[in-house]
Amino acid sequence: MKLTTLGCWGAYPYKDGGTTSYLLTGHDGFQLLVDCGSRAVTELEKEISPLELDAVIISHYHPDHVADLGVLRHYFQLYPKHLWEPKILPIYGHDEDAYEFGKLTLDGVSQGLAYDVKGVQQIGPFDITFIKTVHPVPCYAFRIVEHATGQVFVFTGDTGYFDDLAQFAAGADLFLADVYLYEGNENHIAHLTTKEAGEIASAAKVKRLVLTHMPPVPPAGIAPDNHLEILRSQTEAYSNGIPVELAVPHKSWEIGDC
Repeated sequence: MKLTTLGCWGAYPYKDGGTTSYLLTGHDGFQLLVDCGSRAVTELEKEISPLELDAVIISHYHPDHVADLGVLRHYFQLYPKHLWEPKILPIYGHDEDAYEFGKLTLDGVSQGLAYDVKGVQQIGPFDITFIKTVHPVPCYAFRIVEHATGQVFVFTGDTGYFDDLAQFAAGADLFLADVYLYEGNENHIAHLTTKEAGEIASAAKVKRLVLTHMPPVPPAGIAPDNHLEILRSQTEAYSNGIPVELAVPHKSWEIGDC
């Protein structure tokens, strides 16, 4: 599997960066878009044509995770038909918010599909399991296992700390964690801190930790010129030697090499 960052900021786009969106490419070339935040479509165009997507999966319906879903559907709907063979785009999401889930379907363009939060959802070459996170709205973390390689990718979605997350992430080749907060803000209702992310990665014995949903601008008391390195180094202090990296647009990881 290969994971490519499209957007990594939390809450809102900033300067040249968008909000949470990742392209997961399977061993067989299957293209799965994981969340579809602001700027996702234009950043995706720098990697592949959006029309090459095979499916989309959404952790939850906050705008910074779905901001570009509408324009992605327009892309599939309005791109000139003589230039490609139109197809229906499957978009997987939870159905606990009926209104937002209903918006995933656009007749003749996309089909909203409720993922199996209590079982195993098969999407292309991937087996995906889910755990509900600590967040103000229903949100799910994903554990994605590729059939052919056995490689494991875990994405927290948006979440505060909860005990079961370490077990859910156990042994992951790559652990992509929401780290919107600096040490000292533990047990937040919506997001992990640097300390919590490092401790979860250590307890789970993951191979690599990548930080996402990062704050575009630091809070008072954190120097703005190197706030992301502070975020990374704080996390690394608790990761027990597990490598910690920052997600930046178009940075990729070959998960089998982690």
